[in-house]
Amino acid sequence: MAALHAEREAGPVEFSRLKAITQATDGNLGSHLTTLEKAGYVEIAKDFVGKRPRTRASLTQVGAKAFRRHVDYLRAVVEGVDGD
Repeated sequence: MAALHAEREAGPVEFSRLKAITQATDGNLGSHLTTLEKAGYVEIAKDFVGKRPRTRASLTQVGAKAFRRHVDYLRAVVEGVDGD
């Protein structure tokens, strides 16, 4: 989600780029993307470039809102930690 959020201005992110960013295996990344797609957080587009298949992912509006809520929650947790 963080990788897709960071890349959102550029548009959909190719599977190979997400794999490089996250350092995930094909199977692990595919599984996570499927779960996020089922939750409505990610949209998956599949097409071909020439004869090669291409998979791209992008955040949906619902996904972007959920990610921002999660980041806000994490900020609140970190700010609530007493550093003494």
